[in-house]
Order: sequence, then structure tokens, then C-alpha cells
Amino acid sequence: MIVVRELSVDNWAEWRDLRLAALRENPEAFSSKLADWQGEGDAEPRWRARLRDVSLNVLADLDGVPAGMVSGHLSERGDTAELMSMWVAPSARGRGVGDALVRAVVRWSEGRGAGELALRVAGSNEYALALYQRHGFVERPLSEPGECEHELVREAHRA
Repeated sequence: MIVVRELSVDNWAEWRDLRLAALRENPEAFSSKLADWQGEGDAEPRWRARLRDVSLNVLADLDGVPAGMVSGHLSERGDTAELMSMWVAPSARGRGVGDALVRAVVRWSEGRGAGELALRVAGSNEYALALYQRHGFVERPLSEPGECEHELVREAHRA
């Protein structure tokens, strides 16, 4: 069973554990580096600030074990949102965790009135691209070339 839950700053240790695992397992998928979050960077105030400064932080448990994470950030004007820092543990891939996380961010962004939800995919991650496309994301030309190879956007569904 998959349980998706929104985190607060008090959940910093859970977020930390999964984020460090993500940076260890799939360093190519993130702009942050593991070394940036270890040593002096691995401090409770910094982890709490990360959770406080980003609009939405979600963790997915699979059969009671933390198995995935994602964040969402709303623009200052509130008209656009960004899906970011998505990761699913290798043991949970292909079991619906990624779908549950994407749905959580889509609901959150639309519930706040964002007209579009954008994301970036680093590398040639075919599985991530397929996941996002299943949820209505379409690729668009990169607005800022960099480490990422794909930028995708999903228009909000209006009732």
C-alpha cells in the first residue's frame, strides 16, 4: 500500500535520509551533489530550512517504508508551479510510487490556482519521461540550457 504524506519541518530527519539516499543512488538526476549535503552541510537547521523554504514536500511510504519523495514550489505570483527533487527508491520503482507522487503535486498546484506545472529531467531518463508524459506533461524547448536535457510542462485542468 502506498501512503503519500506532506512533510513539515519537524520531518526533517525522514526527508534527510531519503534525500541522501537519492543523491547516493542517482547523482546524475539532481543538480545538488551528495558532498554538498554531507559534512558541515549535514546539519539539522539546514534540513529544516530546506523543508521550510520549499512550498510542498511530500514523502511516499510503500508498505510502511519510505520509498519516494517529491517537492513542489509555487512562483511568487502563484501562476506557475515547479515539480522538483522527485526520486523513487530502486526497490519501489514500477509499483506506483512515482505516479502517486506526481498526482500529489498536480493536485497541490491546481488547488493553488497555478496555470502550469513545469519540471526538468536531467540526463536521458526514459522512465521519468514516460512517467511524466502519462500524467499529461509535454516537452517544450529548454528555457535555460544547462545540465538538464528535458523541460516538460503540464497545463492545469480547469473545471
